[in-house]
Amino acid sequence: MPELPEVEVTRMGIAPAITGLTLQGIRLGKPLRWPLGCDPALLTGATITHVRRRGKYLLLDLDCGAVLALHLGMSGSLRILPKNMPAGPHDHADLVFADHVLRLHDPRRFGALVYAQNAAAPHLVKLLSTLGVEPLSADFTPQSLEKGFQGRSTAIKQALLAGDVVVGVGNIYASEVLFLAGIHPKTAAGRISKKRLVKLHAAIVSVLGEAVAKGGSSLRDFVAVDGSHGHFQLSAQVYGRAGQPCRACQTPIKHIVQGQRSTYYCARCQH
Repeated sequence: MPELPEVEVTRMGIAPAITGLTLQGIRLGKPLRWPLGCDPALLTGATITHVRRRGKYLLLDLDCGAVLALHLGMSGSLRILPKNMPAGPHDHADLVFADHVLRLHDPRRFGALVYAQNAAAPHLVKLLSTLGVEPLSADFTPQSLEKGFQGRSTAIKQALLAGDVVVGVGNIYASEVLFLAGIHPKTAAGRISKKRLVKLHAAIVSVLGEAVAKGGSSLRDFVAVDGSHGHFQLSAQVYGRAGQPCRACQTPIKHIVQGQRSTYYCARCQH
């Protein structure tokens, strides 16, 4: 599933190719998770003024005040392609410009392209209202972690995945973050000391920043806008390395399941 680093890599890829351009139309294929929410013809002639990201949502601001929200779902990716490139069976939405299209490719069709009349539209606000602090923003601090996790008995790995305290620390990155911070994944979120929260904060910023720099992680379907694959998974310290020696202490990496998601950790380095 594309997580925050993959979505940010996508944003950086599409922004230069569509910002300031005028939509000539929208072509829709098979239905996605949610309907567009308007007649596609309504958006013909609108200009993309800005490409933003909130959590795993890409937000395309239009000069008419409307917003198009894009979500890559479980298997989606966006490509900039020639205007006359035929759509394949898993291509479900094209934003058409004068010289090219922005195409949503999504084999499992859990992605979405949703219209909002403006940024205050209730359904858009509802989608974004439960998201935590952006981890690569100045608003993300050790204090925000302390406040968000206070009193929580939930295991820290699952608290990170919940996304209501800090957004975007997906499954791969949560295992890597906790290894770097030296925190056992079953530790109750509310019992982590202030000193260790400082380490956790730094690890989140470091791991997600590195993941963006390496183009994200490509385990199954994700590719960047230019068709390239992410490389973060190649340097993972624990994720996907069950039974292999820890790169720091040589102890075999352990694998457990938490909330139906795989967790990888080093029992010696994380306590």
